[in-house]
Amino acid sequence: MKLIKIPKHPARTLRCVGAALALALLGACAFKESGYGVGPQAERQAMMQQASRDPAPDTPGMYLGLIGRMQSQGLYFASLAHIDAYEKQYGATPDSILLRADALRMTDQPEASASAYARLLQTPLASRGHRGLGLLAGGQGDFGGAASELQQAAQLAPTDPSVLSDLGYARLRAGDIAGARVPLMKAAELDSANPKIVSNIALFLLADGQAKDAQALMNQQKFAPDIRAAIRSDAAKVAAATRLAAPGGRLPHGSHTTPAGTVASTQNVMEPAQRLLQRFAQ
Repeated sequence: MKLIKIPKHPARTLRCVGAALALALLGACAFKESGYGVGPQAERQAMMQQASRDPAPDTPGMYLGLIGRMQSQGLYFASLAHIDAYEKQYGATPDSILLRADALRMTDQPEASASAYARLLQTPLASRGHRGLGLLAGGQGDFGGAASELQQAAQLAPTDPSVLSDLGYARLRAGDIAGARVPLMKAAELDSANPKIVSNIALFLLADGQAKDAQALMNQQKFAPDIRAAIRSDAAKVAAATRLAAPGGRLPHGSHTTPAGTVASTQNVMEPAQRLLQRFAQ
């Protein structure tokens, strides 16, 4: 759940854009996805200006597609304006509500975003509503609540690799290392090329004490130093959460949170990611 927080002030928001991209490979960074540097910022500004000049598409589906493309480029504020225009012309639909909820979350309006996601729970997009509520909870540091919402999302959309990856990440951050294994492995086999999912598996391996597996996986995927540092930072947070989740708030010396044999041992050689994932599933 890359289960990153955008500062409440616009100036601080712009400064965090670069950090958001660097962390986007981790489950936590499913919350924030943005561009980096002056070039992409200028490009997005030009797109925003162009979007404000272009007439709205002729059909509801085309208009929703345009709004979705705007969000994929990070134009969340502009998309909110177009969602208002869409709903004024066509009325609110589950798809427009989801776009609004996502845009509100990405523009640091969590209460309004939560209200919008909640409106989806009685619609065919209920799984997206639960996922959004889970991402909001994770963004506020409530990984237990995030795991609960994402579990409901996974029950409604059992083959969605992003939901499964986010669920695994949330469970890790809540201190449930053993519980993270199955959803992460499902996500990996459904979408083994997804770098965010692979990074969450590297995080699991580190948290589970399988440092050699994690290192081999990061080497094979050519993860940048800042991504590796972010994974290790999250592994430390998982360790702290695991200690708190143990009886008495700390683990006995030498104890292990995952049953022996859950993860097969690796040889001291670098192997392709897919072979590591296959052993991880054993």
